[in-house]
Amino acid sequence: RDYRMELDTMIVQFGGSLIAILALAGLAVLLKLGGKPTLRNASDVSRAADEVHDGFEVIRSSISSEGKAALARSQSGQIILLKQHGNKFAGRLLAPSASVKEEVDALIVDPGEDQFGSVRLRLSDASYWADAINRL
Repeated sequence: RDYRMELDTMIVQFGGSLIAILALAGLAVLLKLGGKPTLRNASDVSRAADEVHDGFEVIRSSISSEGKAALARSQSGQIILLKQHGNKFAGRLLAPSASVKEEVDALIVDPGEDQFGSVRLRLSDASYWADAINRL
């Protein structure tokens, strides 16, 4: 009898835990927590650039075909490189030490910072951005 009582208690405890986990997962979905953001338009790029570098005003931007990275230029000529990082976007202002490499189907931008790493972008106007970065 003690064995059956312990088993019943464990089943109830397991069921309660499972219900609590499912409730929390449902709440996360309702609140739109987690997930992977994508850049869909110039407004998304402007918002992400301003979050990364307060006051960065985008006058021109290009989004990688996957929506996971972008390049943006400000009126003053600064260029910011954005990339997906978890459920946010990380970015770096490119300095003259940044380098760019054009490939057949992509642009590889290295901001010159090992922790950030190089970013591969598939852009329709890759040559514009390669020239702009090389002129920094």
